[in-house]
Amino acid sequence: MSELTLPIRTERLLLRTHRIDDVDAVLAYYGDPRVARYIPWEPWTREFAAEMVGRRVNYTGISGPESRLSLVVEHEGEVVGDIILWPADETLSRGEVGWAFHPSVAGRGFATEAARALIRVAFERYGMHRLIAHVDARNDASARLCERVGMVREAHLRQDHWAKGEWADTLIYGLLSAEWRGQR
Repeated sequence: MSELTLPIRTERLLLRTHRIDDVDAVLAYYGDPRVARYIPWEPWTREFAAEMVGRRVNYTGISGPESRLSLVVEHEGEVVGDIILWPADETLSRGEVGWAFHPSVAGRGFATEAARALIRVAFERYGMHRLIAHVDARNDASARLCERVGMVREAHLRQDHWAKGEWADTLIYGLLSAEWRGQR
């Protein structure tokens, strides 16, 4: 495993840890009902955004079962989204990933580029064996993102979680370290 060096630079993006002054930037998309539709929260208020960013400032790496790596995604100095990795078990050999991006950057490949960078970190830096993503089955964009980065749809759980007043289906995507290495 190599040492995690932050920020992470990709061809077009900078992935860095959260800062307290990111509140308005993340509120710009988490406050949007189109983004909030598929996440556990209602559209964020400024108060809630401040609380969440305050937590995420401390999500700087995977060191134990309760740890997180949450990174802001910037393009040309502007926050366009964020991605997160967390352990899916106490062995730290399985991880889960998630993301949210501003709708104004949809279709530009930023989510794909950022997700690939995070997957690389999970497998190369943290030595994880497997990654998963739980996706609301109505969220076609996230399902397509999973597939673009090489994840395999492993399950479609019918009406398995209560979300914002209705039962919703979940798609489970997985990627093994060996598969990822073979894709590279």
